[in-house]
Amino acid sequence: MLTKAVIDHLRAKVGAENVYHEREDLLVYGYDATPEIEGLPDVAVFPDSVEGVKAALSVCRDERMIVTPRGAATGLSGGSTPIAGGMVLGLTRMNRILEIDEENLTATAQSGVITVDLFNAAAALGLFYPPDPGSQNVSTLGGNVAENAGGLRGFKYGVTRNYVMALKGLLYDGTEFQTGGKCVKDVAGYSLRDLLVGSEGTLGIITEVTVRLITPPQDKRTLLAYFRDIRTAGEAVSRIIAARIIPATLEIMDRMTINCVEDYMKIGLPREMAALLLIEVDGHPAMVAEEAEGVRRILEEVRADEIHQAGNAAEAARLTAARRTALSAVARVSPTTILEDATVPRSRLAETFGEIERLKEKYQVQVATFGHAGDGNLHPTALADERNPREIKNVHAFFAELYEKVLSLGGTVSGEHGIGIAKKSYLLRQFGEGGMGVMRRIKDAFDPGGRLNPGKIFIDRASTSAVRMRGGQDV
Repeated sequence: MLTKAVIDHLRAKVGAENVYHEREDLLVYGYDATPEIEGLPDVAVFPDSVEGVKAALSVCRDERMIVTPRGAATGLSGGSTPIAGGMVLGLTRMNRILEIDEENLTATAQSGVITVDLFNAAAALGLFYPPDPGSQNVSTLGGNVAENAGGLRGFKYGVTRNYVMALKGLLYDGTEFQTGGKCVKDVAGYSLRDLLVGSEGTLGIITEVTVRLITPPQDKRTLLAYFRDIRTAGEAVSRIIAARIIPATLEIMDRMTINCVEDYMKIGLPREMAALLLIEVDGHPAMVAEEAEGVRRILEEVRADEIHQAGNAAEAARLTAARRTALSAVARVSPTTILEDATVPRSRLAETFGEIERLKEKYQVQVATFGHAGDGNLHPTALADERNPREIKNVHAFFAELYEKVLSLGGTVSGEHGIGIAKKSYLLRQFGEGGMGVMRRIKDAFDPGGRLNPGKIFIDRASTSAVRMRGGQDV
């Protein structure tokens, strides 16, 4: 518990309206969108300027306080959960778009800017910011950078990392850094920018981001295909890619997800189908027509049960919106929704779907699967009740065995959600002691005292009694 003198010092430094220290106020900052993981900070501070961030970090150093950076807390691996107490440093009030540079095709914004606000500001000038995480209506740019967020357009356009050109921020010790710039080519020194993207708030506090913008596609077409066998849907994905067709969007939903979305949206999805593929091709009109015809031909060859093409932009937007609501729709079904982030080479999708079905039967768990099929990035989502220990034990056994299979197929334990707390043991299996040791050295170089977002990515022995861990793992 912080003393009144420390609280008063913080209030004087960053403004009383930006400091929260009463327990009832702090409870809401003790978790993110990840189930089963929670902590409790000693104080939550929301600076509205870089000077405020500096002041907050200065107090933390004086008090030897832990710091957990926090954006909109939409993360799905516990990355912004203050498991060791200390200070939650919220960046959502640093929310100004500073510049859209039409000559250099860049945008510069503070880290608290909402993703879709940046997209809309660029679109108003005829420009395009492609990264579109499912939480784009609430997630922040800084959070996207910290987690290297993906999205529906990731297959063709890439993820957040592919658009970050420059970063500004601070280390825990107060050192200010700036890396990158507006130059398209820049190989001066180590690429600190690439190191910080995806670092999950464990290396530094990002305060400002410059991103690359591109010209929007001239045309697009949206197709929807239904299948009575989910493995056939996986085969269709592999064949589309093998045909050198790169859709902007190539998404999949299984039967349970289809039914959850239909209950929620009521747009006429066929409940009896085992899977659907949502496919969007975009670009020059001639290329779009050719690729849409190529996709349709492949869908017919693999014998998709139904193939539809959106008749207009409104219908296409409605179908895409239905996919974006998948997690929300599934989450309505049970008290606890545990969403994972298994990613495999795209040629192994059908095999992975088969393994998911086998493990569902083996462990008797309810799992809805959806995701970015074009990336090989699946989100098997367990529906359970964390008040039922046996049920939760089976869910974790399901995921543990699934990830063993994913790694054996040359996959990764996270395609876009990050490691945070939830996947630390899985990451060790993927990289081994040697790989984790190298990452630990990097962490120690940036944050030698280990006070910036501790307990994330690495399996540490230090923890607090305030934290509850997924599957009973030690933090």
